[in-house]
Amino acid sequence: MNDQDLLDVAATWSFWDQPPPASIERTVELPNSLSKRTALVIQGVRRCGKSTLLTQLIGRYRLKRRDCLFVNFEDPRLAGSLHFDTLERLTYLFSTLRPEANPLTIFFDEIQWVEGWERWLRTKLERPGRMQFVVSGSNAHLLSGELATVLTGRHITVELFPFDFAEFQRVHADGTVADHLDCGGFPEPLASDDGDQLLRQYFLDILQRDVRERVRARSSLALRQIVQMVFESAGSELSLRRIAAASGIAVETVAGYLDACEQAYLLFSCPWFAYSERKRAQRNRKYYPVDNGLRRIAVTRTGNDLGKALECAAFVELKKRHRDVFYWRSTGEVDFVVQTDNVPTPIQVTVDGATERTMHALDAFYETFPHAAEAVIVTTANFPNVITSLDDRAHP
Repeated sequence: MNDQDLLDVAATWSFWDQPPPASIERTVELPNSLSKRTALVIQGVRRCGKSTLLTQLIGRYRLKRRDCLFVNFEDPRLAGSLHFDTLERLTYLFSTLRPEANPLTIFFDEIQWVEGWERWLRTKLERPGRMQFVVSGSNAHLLSGELATVLTGRHITVELFPFDFAEFQRVHADGTVADHLDCGGFPEPLASDDGDQLLRQYFLDILQRDVRERVRARSSLALRQIVQMVFESAGSELSLRRIAAASGIAVETVAGYLDACEQAYLLFSCPWFAYSERKRAQRNRKYYPVDNGLRRIAVTRTGNDLGKALECAAFVELKKRHRDVFYWRSTGEVDFVVQTDNVPTPIQVTVDGATERTMHALDAFYETFPHAAEAVIVTTANFPNVITSLDDRAHP
């Protein structure tokens, strides 16, 4: 591409002559300011609203639109130019257009497709000029793998998820928790008459573009069957050997597929709680989807699954706030365990309130961990406020 072609692409995505379109403000914790020495990295599942969040940063950080460069590297016009040389040319051309502006803010969306971007960005951050950088991507492996080494100390990562309940209500003011658990939180489907059709396409796109291409699977059929099996069994302990036997592929392949799905934010694993890493590794994990709407359109079961949906949503809310989320099982099962103020906090999820079975499992947990914090009971009546209240325990 010549220089004018690159500037034409930049003009398509940037907001130099008109403001970004109206959007639902995202409730995500961000650094107080941008830095020329530290890149802000936005990660999350495909179509959860990362590109929209980038545009919202103009207002959040009170930036001048004319001094912001936006480029989405999934633009088909850039298909033959996905190399770090393109990044260099884009930023140089933009800087010549704005010779007096300081700072210049560079937004690179879906940057994981650009070969060598990590080392190029490291160079820019080590020798800062007028530019500050915000980058986004869907595939956590492609981002964090090199970030952990090449960009050590030079980036701040923010994870973005589909809409939570408060954001959901900004779209559907009268929506209930049950509505949210059924619809999920992907932004565009919530505002569309063909929401389920969009969700089905998202599911296939994530499998094909963010998972299958990474693991280089010959066919997407086995991969889709494994993910559907995991979604159907969400919240239950799953053996890799059982999945392998059901899908007819090797255990190591199943493990690789699930790891790739987790890196793409399609699903998350939940290990057994123990202070010993060796003991954790000996137990099976539970798995949860990133979004209930995505799970609903992918599974084959029918009927009311409110309790399971509430458990899935509770896990995602905990995942946003805590580095590690566990489960525990002995004579009974504690749905989740998180560390708050350096002590374990057991969390039980039940639609209508604590049952005898719920309390029996908690009694067994306290026998094993007598110094654990007071238990939290999550119901449809107090979700998600009771999970938010755990922030006060974690940051007294």
